[in-house]
Amino acid sequence: MKSLNEVFTSLTARRRYEVWFLRLGLADGSGAWWVRYLLVNPGRSGCGVDSRARPVQVWATWFPAGGKAQTVIQGFGMESLQLSGRGKSPFRLRIGSNEIGEDFCRGDVAADGHRIAWELGYRSTFRVTMSDKGWIGFSRSPHSDAAFSGHITLDGRRFEGNPLGFGVQGHNCGYKHRDFWKWTHAYFPGSGGAASTLEALAYDMPLGLTFRKAVLWHEGKAYVIRGLREVKTDRENLQWEFEGAAGGGLEIEVAVDGGEGIHRLPYLKTDCTGDFEVANNSLARARLRIQSKDGRVEELRAPHGGVVEFGGLA
Repeated sequence: MKSLNEVFTSLTARRRYEVWFLRLGLADGSGAWWVRYLLVNPGRSGCGVDSRARPVQVWATWFPAGGKAQTVIQGFGMESLQLSGRGKSPFRLRIGSNEIGEDFCRGDVAADGHRIAWELGYRSTFRVTMSDKGWIGFSRSPHSDAAFSGHITLDGRRFEGNPLGFGVQGHNCGYKHRDFWKWTHAYFPGSGGAASTLEALAYDMPLGLTFRKAVLWHEGKAYVIRGLREVKTDRENLQWEFEGAAGGGLEIEVAVDGGEGIHRLPYLKTDCTGDFEVANNSLARARLRIQSKDGRVEELRAPHGGVVEFGGLA
């Protein structure tokens, strides 16, 4: 089976980004982790010598419950990168002590007096491609209902468990970032270990159009919800509400609230002309209402099981 993590970018590409990331909400609700392995413009060695401009970057962000998020970013040159071939499985990216593969990752980054190290494994039962526009870009979730185990340390503080937490491992790529996007993923624990997940994505398209899609994984079945009706978008407070329907008469209503603990970071433009702001809260609240064809209604809540991200200007 084709891996959704397989490398797309050629190392001769002068304008392109590709990122493998994970969002891990700790099982005890004390916080969440956001980790990114980023490849930028490898054919021109990134956009500069600053860590945020290097061709290979590793990001780690800690979102403590009730506290301020903290990010460490370390950049690397191309000379030490080991990367699996385009379209080849199993996928592997390694640079120094930082590595990500099909179902594991490790890292050790330091900057501004802080050090974060981790060694994680993850497993899942569902994967999905949210959007695929060929060379223009794609958004994939190789592990949509991921359960993580292992350990993370932050300045000597250790987080460890089996499971350690739950969330998503994703893979995105593009010639450039969209002018705007909205994305959310929520993990709803279920009885007997059967979790439900909801992922939604919206971004700008040519001719003033907007791509909108959501995918629900529930009771072992995937439901694709297209043509989302957006009820509320509050960019300042990272709040997003929408509704929609899938085949078979299933209807959903979703509310995601990232208003407490918003983390804003600059993302580099792939043409190296500057950066733009991205707002993320990996410890967001999510509520999901599901109505089946027979009228049965379920309401799922994730008090700290969601991530919501708004990027761009619109």
